[in-house]
Amino acid sequence: MINFKLASSFFTLICCVFILFIVLELLSIWWLIISLLVGFILLGMVSFTMSWNCFTQAFTHKKTTKKIIALTFDDGPHPEYTPKVLALLKQYEAKATFFCIGKHVEKHPEIVQAIINQGHSIGNHSYTHSNTIAFKSKQGWLEEIKRTDALITKITGVSTKLFRPPFGVTTPHLAAALKVTGPICVGWNIRSFDTFFKTPKIISNRVLNHIHPGSIILLHDKQENSLAVLEHILQVLHTEHYDMVTINTLYDEK
Repeated sequence: MINFKLASSFFTLICCVFILFIVLELLSIWWLIISLLVGFILLGMVSFTMSWNCFTQAFTHKKTTKKIIALTFDDGPHPEYTPKVLALLKQYEAKATFFCIGKHVEKHPEIVQAIINQGHSIGNHSYTHSNTIAFKSKQGWLEEIKRTDALITKITGVSTKLFRPPFGVTTPHLAAALKVTGPICVGWNIRSFDTFFKTPKIISNRVLNHIHPGSIILLHDKQENSLAVLEHILQVLHTEHYDMVTINTLYDEK
């Protein structure tokens, strides 16, 4: 894990040295401007790269030789597409993990219950999933996480121990909140980009070209193209004798 506090202290020291040299007219102010730009770029990179474990430890894959894969779905439950995803999973005897948004859980409790009844796992994906959620304070994150956890438990009777940050973005404030709530922070190592690409073949090929034992695949159950993508992936993984398991199973696999 990258020590963020140490890196921040070092960067601050460098900036202070540059300021001193600028005051003494030994350096141009452009050195400070460039260093600040580099710092902001690096901050963005580490925030969007969960596997670097900069702010908090994230589970992004399992080191194993067993042919097991974890399928995960974000942003549901969706009233039209999530039931169809469940039907496909049942057809291929596959298990998956659904990272649900709290406000959608509130609207579609029957689908959340169906996910549990069919042997899948549910994870917390915040309550709002707002576009500005990464800028929330520790208290703001706690409210997002606790509210969604409470809804899942109320509907299913199950307490989830899984959390996935919206957009895969981690921050110091989120890390502080997760220390209080204590879930496993779950990322991925195969991103389908199914919300970006629209052609199912392009998406499924992108996923299948990166498959290896212990992988965690990121998909979404909120759009139509994901159904064709999922079916193709399930067909190939079934043919290649992969077991498709929940994050809980993958995490605990020995």
